[in-house]
Amino acid sequence: MPTIRDLGDNIYKGLGFPTRLPEGEVTLAHWKQVWLPWSLLLLSLKCETNAFYVPGVAPINFHQNDPVEIKAVKLTSSRTQLPYEYYSLPFCQPSKITYKAENLGEVLRGDRIVNTPFQVLMNSEKKCEVLCSQANKPVTLTVEQSRLVAERITEDYYVHLIADNLPVATRLELYSNRDSDDKKKEKDVQFEHGYRLGFTDVNKIYLHNHLSFILYYHREDMEEDQEHTYRVVRFEVIPQSIRLEDLKADEKSSCTLPEGTNSSPQEIDPTKENQLYFTYSVHWEESDIKWASRWDTYLTMSDVQIHWFSIINSVVVVFFLSGILSMIIIRTLRKDIANYNKEDDIEDTMEESGWKLVHGDVFRPPQYPMILSSLLGSGIQLFCMILIVIFVAMLGMLSPSSRGALMTTACFLFMFMGVFGGFSAGRLYRTLKGHRWKKGAFCTATLYPGVVFGICFILNCFIWGKHSSGAVPFPTMVALLCMWFGISLPLVYLGYYFGFRKQPYDNPVRTNQIPRQIPEQRWYMNRFVGILMAGILPFGAMFIELFFIFSAIWENQFYYLFGFLFLVFIILVVSCSQISIVMVYFQLCAEDYRWWWRNFLVSGGSAFYVLVYAIFYFVNKLDIVEFIPSLLYFGYTALMVLSFWLLTGTIGFYAAYMFVRKIYAAVKID
Repeated sequence: MPTIRDLGDNIYKGLGFPTRLPEGEVTLAHWKQVWLPWSLLLLSLKCETNAFYVPGVAPINFHQNDPVEIKAVKLTSSRTQLPYEYYSLPFCQPSKITYKAENLGEVLRGDRIVNTPFQVLMNSEKKCEVLCSQANKPVTLTVEQSRLVAERITEDYYVHLIADNLPVATRLELYSNRDSDDKKKEKDVQFEHGYRLGFTDVNKIYLHNHLSFILYYHREDMEEDQEHTYRVVRFEVIPQSIRLEDLKADEKSSCTLPEGTNSSPQEIDPTKENQLYFTYSVHWEESDIKWASRWDTYLTMSDVQIHWFSIINSVVVVFFLSGILSMIIIRTLRKDIANYNKEDDIEDTMEESGWKLVHGDVFRPPQYPMILSSLLGSGIQLFCMILIVIFVAMLGMLSPSSRGALMTTACFLFMFMGVFGGFSAGRLYRTLKGHRWKKGAFCTATLYPGVVFGICFILNCFIWGKHSSGAVPFPTMVALLCMWFGISLPLVYLGYYFGFRKQPYDNPVRTNQIPRQIPEQRWYMNRFVGILMAGILPFGAMFIELFFIFSAIWENQFYYLFGFLFLVFIILVVSCSQISIVMVYFQLCAEDYRWWWRNFLVSGGSAFYVLVYAIFYFVNKLDIVEFIPSLLYFGYTALMVLSFWLLTGTIGFYAAYMFVRKIYAAVKID
């Protein structure tokens, strides 16, 4: 059974460190800086290892010839972005089809886990077995079925199966030394998630109708009088296309594969009926990989150094620029405050230009305070949700082995964080002289979630039209609405009520009754120019990690290095705060006191660069040409950009608000 020590491996892995090092490789400095804190944590919990187990990740022990169930998850393609359930194609079906009860995250991802007719026994070989064969008769695909299969093959669809919750992978062997002798060539083994449904060659379409399963097991150490138990630690497949004439099947559903490379592939002609066999073979191999490390094959990323380079580069750039900006601002502020506080030069000071001149207007409530406080409340809700999700995922609690757990946790956390969003929005709304707190609470609970739900519903209608498993079923949509109005809305009202009753933020200066005239602003104080300037530093700190996130979302890859993501998130918070303070300081020095909305918009400027990068990624990395996949991509990208703008805008706004209150509290105002 996995214990808390296995959780330690997940922590190391999430932080990008190797799970284990050979003896003699750990230096004293490395031990003190990296391993010692985590080792002390794990050592303190070691005494509980016999009683504590990580929930939901208990291993399954198999005995000799125990059945190992092969289940199908879905069909996916990076070209269409439309997942389909396994039996949407005319695959062989078992006598009774049973769908697994799925969590919210699995449903939203389009997973439809279902049983298959593959008969696999632990440590039992099968040379060749025919599926859905009746009295040695091949399967006949109708013209409509043939056309559908051919269409899915040309759209580069992959089939995803699981055995003991391990996804199937296709081994790819790449040779790194191309110019050297064949004997010296080094194989670079990589794994592709799932297996290709088929392939095309010279305008002909071929189906992979034979699957060679290679399963690896780890033999557990047992006492002499006990039977050996096995655990599945890897699941590979070699898909093959073998035409009907080259497969010899008998009445016992056994078959004989052709020897060598003499066979021809199974062609699928979309204009007529096609006859073929669906066959499979099973091969078992013993492995030294332990159950706790069996996901390493799928999660090992060959470009970990790129992540470290990105982190180090971002840290150096952000803190170097932050140091320079902070030093300039602090020196300038000290000079300003010293000049403003000279009692004998009050008249000269008032004639000067600067941020003190707008002290009577800097805290003047902006236009549409209810909408501003509602958006900031949703931003706080997002911030709390993302911070908790990334931190918990960094500890290994939301690994890909727990299917849909990440999305399920994010949805529920966003609902429950409504109390914090409502509290912050209510207190800010009262600070901005608002009075209609009930309407403000309703606006906070429905504005951002309503936009998200509306866009998702429209996109879902298009997905429904394609009969894709990615379409959210109607009962799930009703359940989401019940969660929204039954959990999130009451919690937002609760937080808003207490936030509105709490003492408003104490502004250090009073607001004049007559607004001050704002002088004409220079071109670089334009709002769009400010967005361009403010967004580039936070985006530069995170764009490398953004590439891997996009690959995980749009190309069906696993993303597991949440330790890096947590560091990037901290860097993003720091950089957004620094840039926001600089931008609001420049604005106040230009005697423009309308900083509330402008700072919120400008602080989220990195969202504009995320949008530009998403367009670049669509054009250069994806092969999407159809209308509906393009609509899905840009629809979900719009939601990501909106959420990112709310997040970074909220971070920058509160940093700037604290800064403005601090500097005006430090000067003497007559």
